[in-house]
Amino acid sequence: MKPLRLLLTVMLLLLSPLAQAELRVSNAFGEHMVLQQEMPIRVWGWADPGATVVVGLDDGAKVSSISIKAGDDGKWLAELPARKAEGKTCTLQIVSGDATIKLSDILLGEVWICSGQSNMEWPVSKAANSAAEIANADHPTIRLFNVPEHIKQATPQDDAQAAPWQVCSPETVGGFSAVGYYFGRELNRSLNVPIGLVGTNWGGQKIELFTPPAGFAQVKDIEKLAGNTSGMKEASMIYNGMVAGLTPMSARGAIWYQGESNAADGLKYDTLKEALVKGWRSEFKNEELSFYWVQLADFGKGHSGKPEGGGWGPVREAQRRALRITNTGMAVTMDIGDAGNIHPTNKQEVGKRLSLWALAKNYGKGIAYSGPLYKSHEIKGDKVIIHFDHVGGGLMAGTKGGENRMDPVRETPGAELLAFSLRDNDGTWHFARAVIDGDTVVVSSEEVSKPTAVRYAYDSDPDVNFYNKEGLPASPFSAEK
Repeated sequence: MKPLRLLLTVMLLLLSPLAQAELRVSNAFGEHMVLQQEMPIRVWGWADPGATVVVGLDDGAKVSSISIKAGDDGKWLAELPARKAEGKTCTLQIVSGDATIKLSDILLGEVWICSGQSNMEWPVSKAANSAAEIANADHPTIRLFNVPEHIKQATPQDDAQAAPWQVCSPETVGGFSAVGYYFGRELNRSLNVPIGLVGTNWGGQKIELFTPPAGFAQVKDIEKLAGNTSGMKEASMIYNGMVAGLTPMSARGAIWYQGESNAADGLKYDTLKEALVKGWRSEFKNEELSFYWVQLADFGKGHSGKPEGGGWGPVREAQRRALRITNTGMAVTMDIGDAGNIHPTNKQEVGKRLSLWALAKNYGKGIAYSGPLYKSHEIKGDKVIIHFDHVGGGLMAGTKGGENRMDPVRETPGAELLAFSLRDNDGTWHFARAVIDGDTVVVSSEEVSKPTAVRYAYDSDPDVNFYNKEGLPASPFSAEK
């Protein structure tokens, strides 16, 4: 009987909840990660259905913990109270039955998602001055997580793709998004808090593929894209395969560089961007999620050379118009592109300009964060007077040169502004003369006696020289009465 009793004992142990406990945490979590400070800390994973799961965060001086039960499907979600970054290293521990997961070297700080197509995916190793930048990338309080595989899925994936969180160093930074890294580096230097960067990118892809159905459903005229019920058969598929598993991670915001693949959509891109922003805010369970994007840089493809413009002009105008969405911002890059290369290599300036928006809007820094943005205009006789937001210390004509356009902007006093056009009352567009007058720009043309509309840099690759005194470029625009 003794062997039988032993066998029964082993069987009972195997059938017991303690022995059978199955516990895992989402792949979005790992050692060396950054958790968003000053927001509820959401942690999720899977255990036995109905099992009790205890999640705790310990910084050596303070422990916060919560006990929750896994659902019938085994999934659990814990929400720890918000904590402030205090420079301490934390340990995240998850326990269910006899199973324990322990993740060390975790920091509290600021988390930002970096997403888009190839110009966001473009790595540090291929950007300007890469050798020096990589050699100097010793930033132990910047942490990197990069979604590794390009995957499209018909349904949202429950978990993030498996990838390690990495401490930023010369050994790890080379393959990460250059725009994302330079953005995060600026925040890290200015705020002196840890920065977590989550990269999820795929070159050559349209914005609709990154947008969840919840986003389409909230925007008039494109609701039909929800559920792939239109000609866009792959709508939401990149979101499903590369973003859904990251939700509902707590994060301060997202930076976005995309639009080349949607250039033909022109002004429609405004509503497509609205769907993306609203959809991500819904899925990340954060209606205040900041969203800052890059306006497409100058590029020669599709350059019309006509006064009415064309090419990439309309999609840039849509990107500007989308600033009507709350808690958004836009880095203008019309002066740092490359007419012959759709992947301009000066990603340092792109990341810095995005960081200015975050530093000013999210972190209260009293700095200029945008170049001139069209506000309004008035027609007086044969002239159009344009008013701008973000005049800063004043308007100026300037130039940005050097290899990869990396030199600081130099003012060129007295120069006329380039790339302005006026439309006459017969509908014909003409190139026009534009001069700075205080905080306004006055536009006129000998060929236009009764102007009805004005445009600036409304083309794929126009020559531009319009800045504010802080050296931030004006956004292209098209304005009509």
